[in-house]
Amino acid sequence: MSDEVWKRAEIESPCVKICVIHPGAQICTGCLRSLDEIAGWSALPAAERRRIMEELPSRRAALRAPENRPSARRRARRGD
Repeated sequence: MSDEVWKRAEIESPCVKICVIHPGAQICTGCLRSLDEIAGWSALPAAERRRIMEELPSRRAALRAPENRPSARRRARRGD
């Protein structure tokens, strides 16, 4: 299957086809976008896409943040 259908003459999607939403950080572990950003990507103006693309590298830390680790979430659910 060709990926040509996804190529356009505009800012490309950062999708890396690892579509898993991190339960704590609420961002995709592959592309680091939020669900709203993923859903609205094709309708976003180029300036907004560019802004998001610039932010993505700094979001990786959210995946490792203590409050987003499974053990912290479990403790919070239990009220520990």
